[in-house]
Amino acid sequence: MDHVETLERRPAFEATSLAYSEDNANFLDSMRICMIGLRGIPNVQGGVETHVEQLVSNLVDLGADVHVFARKNYVADTKAYVWRGITVHPLWAPRSARLEAIFHTAFALFKARLLNPDIVHIHAVGPSLVAPLARLLGLRVVFTHHGYDYDREKWNPIEKRILQLGEWAGMRFSHARIAIAKHIAERMQQNFHSPVHFIPNGVKVDTKNLEDGILEEFGLKKGRYVLLVARLVAEKRQLDLIDAFGRTKLKDIKLVLVGGGDADSSYVTELHARAKTNQNVVLTGVQSGKKLASLFANAGLFVLPSSHEGMPIALLEAMAHGLPVLASDIEANLALALEDSCYFPLGDISALSAALQSKIDSASTATVRQNGSKVMAKYDWRAIGMRTAEIYRSISKTAPARSYRQPKRNIAPIAR
Repeated sequence: MDHVETLERRPAFEATSLAYSEDNANFLDSMRICMIGLRGIPNVQGGVETHVEQLVSNLVDLGADVHVFARKNYVADTKAYVWRGITVHPLWAPRSARLEAIFHTAFALFKARLLNPDIVHIHAVGPSLVAPLARLLGLRVVFTHHGYDYDREKWNPIEKRILQLGEWAGMRFSHARIAIAKHIAERMQQNFHSPVHFIPNGVKVDTKNLEDGILEEFGLKKGRYVLLVARLVAEKRQLDLIDAFGRTKLKDIKLVLVGGGDADSSYVTELHARAKTNQNVVLTGVQSGKKLASLFANAGLFVLPSSHEGMPIALLEAMAHGLPVLASDIEANLALALEDSCYFPLGDISALSAALQSKIDSASTATVRQNGSKVMAKYDWRAIGMRTAEIYRSISKTAPARSYRQPKRNIAPIAR
């Protein structure tokens, strides 16, 4: 199998020492980077959005001139603004879940071209449909694969094929390709015979700046609630969790579902109706910043029953907070190599209910807190930012190349 470049496969000292060195403040030497394919930053719900928000914060620290193209209906301002040294450009996008990503990304690409960037970084398989156009415009392109979006339950067969075409375009026309999970990197490299770099999502936990008033706001007690943080969409399986929670015999425990969804979604309507049938189910809506950190820090258990994930940032954040966790046995979750007791069969309500009861009854705080420190050390955004910056430099026309590729060779699949 062709080589799959991974953060872990490189010498540990190289990634971490580069990330922390004072000499790296100008590593990117004002290189202009344009990020497209996301809803926006800061504090915009979504895995891609969280990824980009953390990544660009670290790229700025490395001396980059970063521009993020946002969709107007997801950010507070309608004109360009600067957030933590990053220029955010809100642009119009149609209010349609099926059209907004591709229309906005195409518009953003032309706007980005006017800035004469060194790198255009496209995120996710749908937006990567514009990769061939980016090449025609003479741009240097990096594509990050965040997961198999065509596996989401909301898409019809034609839409799934269009998303697969986007995946092909991103893999075929980009100068460099990144995957956020090993299994994605391996599969893409096998399918497209191009080098793929595995650079995972990271975690950032701040337990010193919390806003515990949110517990009182929603009638919650420290350690006495089960938490799920995710968009309210069918593949996150909140309905499974509500059903399983209702079958347990847990006393003085609440189920807290954090996240928002499309107002016209039939799934959101059903979810709200189902939640009303159990007084111990709490819907908080979208939360961010100190309030979200407080919900993580004070939970008793985190559950992720999803049928689809790329690399689950919310699950990593829960682990970094030292929470006991439960997750469905899908490939993305299994790739984290948790203990067997942390997994349950996808869609098996009875198994999930039993696992909930068992986890709440037997959670060992000392053990999981210790594991949380290991998670933060392993998934460090500064090292991830540095690794991405190396890739930018290696393909940029204006920066001295720094080789990140290794000779193609057949090796065994990466051990999980």
